[in-house]
Formats: sequence, structure tokens, C-alpha cells
Amino acid sequence: MKKVIGFTIITIPLLILLIYILKERSPFGGRNTSFATDKAKEITRIEFTDNRDKLIIEKRGRDWVVNEKFETRKSSILFILKILTEMEIKSPVTPELFDKEITGNAIKPIKVKVTGNGKTIRSFLVYKTTSNTYGNIMKLREGSKPYIVYVPGNEVEIGSAFTLNELFWRPYTVFNMLPSEIYSVKFENIDDTASSFSIKNENLKLSLSGLSGGLSGWDTSRVIRYITYFTHIPFESWAFDLPADEKERIKKEMPLYRITVLSSGGERKILTLWERSVVDEDTDKTDTDRLWGKTDGDDELFILRYTDIDPLLKKRSYFFGR
Repeated sequence: MKKVIGFTIITIPLLILLIYILKERSPFGGRNTSFATDKAKEITRIEFTDNRDKLIIEKRGRDWVVNEKFETRKSSILFILKILTEMEIKSPVTPELFDKEITGNAIKPIKVKVTGNGKTIRSFLVYKTTSNTYGNIMKLREGSKPYIVYVPGNEVEIGSAFTLNELFWRPYTVFNMLPSEIYSVKFENIDDTASSFSIKNENLKLSLSGLSGGLSGWDTSRVIRYITYFTHIPFESWAFDLPADEKERIKKEMPLYRITVLSSGGERKILTLWERSVVDEDTDKTDTDRLWGKTDGDDELFILRYTDIDPLLKKRSYFFGR
């Protein structure tokens, strides 16, 4: 009996020690590898906060909503869910590097709280930085060790997904209107004003006008087809990374086109388009594939592809079949 008791006294501590060692055999210690959420747990709410603002993405049925009022861009939700469930530690960050890149630059963390059906399932801190290609350094808590975190097999900057900018999460859409929702369209060709036109859709009666007034002899089917193009006009991306002074310079330039749409409910939306330049062999050249764009409702510029906006860039002669 004494031998059994003695064996038990010796064995139990050894088993505890063995379990601890096995837990700590992960590259950076078991307690430090838990940035990702368990894939078996459904994520229903993601909260980002900094010193001033808060952004909440919440699942409502099968859809996701930003700040309780805007629909989300599907690709943005898939992106953040992939990061939250698959991210791993890439490498540790030395205290010296953290002091230099984060503390020295006064970078404040974004606090991330991941919830599943009302229960917190993960929380951590994201320090957004340009010191690594993944755009971030993360900690589990203020006093924890810092790490560079990434998604294996994806060489993308996951730091960009941890943003409180509401525009990032909303659909990349300029126009999304049914013909029945459009009261009038005014297209201004700034360089060629004679090509400008306006369309009115009043009580199911269409009219086409130029600068000098109403026009006749136009093709009704072409006018109808034109207003159907407003059903879906997307843009490629926001110009968040463009320096502020460059954005202001672009806004002050003479635009190429301006499109004003008035809804049947009285809401007005104005899209302004500018020529975009790209650097080719150290020389600025006109971008023949993309434009700068801005709507009157937002201060941010975005990038549109000509292939997406071309259906709206018609000359007045288009409606006469020539």
C-alpha cells in the first residue's frame, strides 16, 4: 500500500510536468499562440476600438451589418473571418524593435474583441505599422509579448483589415439604382460640352435635352438602356493610401466628367471623375485603364476601371444612333 501511495505521489507531479511541457512545445509557447479563434465557434460580432472611436460588425441572420446601419461588402467579411480563424505567429518582436517601431512612433493599438453568440471568444491588440510586410504587430494583452502575425499561404497585409474606417467595410458601389428609382440624369463632358446631355424620367415619360433645351428624333430604346446601366456601377478600391496633399491636388484639378443623378425620392448623388496618372519608367503617363472618382457624399477618392464606368460615358450622339 505504501508503495502504491509513493508511486502515486511521484507519478502525478511528473504527469503534470509532462502536460505542461507538451503545451509549451509550440514554437512560441502555448499561452502565446492563441490569436486565432476556434473554427468550431461561430463568430457573430467583431468590435474594433481605439482611443476615440468604435466600429462594430455584426451578423444579422445571414447578413453582416456595419455600425447597425450599413450593409457590408462580402469580400471584406470573408477576409476578416479568414484572418481571425487562420492567423498564426510569424516571428517574435524584440523589445528593442517594439520600442523603435511602436513606442517611438507613438502608435496606439486597435483593440479587437471577437464574440460568438454573446460570449467573448478572443481579444487582442493590433499595432498597425509599416515595419513588416504584414502590416501589424500584435499582443494578447498590454503586458504580453509582441509578435508579427500572418495567415500562412497568404502573403497579404492583414493589418489593413483591422480598420475603423466604415467605408472599407461597405460595398464598393457608386450607383445601385433601378430605372424606376431614377427621376433624372445629367451627364457633363467637361472637355466637350456639346456632348453633354440630360435625361428626365417623369411619370414614365422620357425626355432628352442638350445645353440649349429639349431634343427630338432620339432613339427611345437607347435612352431606356442607358438608365438601366445605373443598376450596378462598382469601383475598384478606395484611395486610402494616397497622401492627403495629393488628394487635394486631384480634387482641385479640372475633372473629365460629372454625372448627377436625382432619385424619384428627391435624393441627389454627384459623381466626379478625373484623369489618373501612373508612373512608367520614372515618367508620369495617363492611366488608360482607370480614373479617379469621388461622390459628393464622401471626402475620399476611389479608383474606377474604365470597363465599369464606360457604359455611362456616352456622347449625346449615342442616343441618335450615330
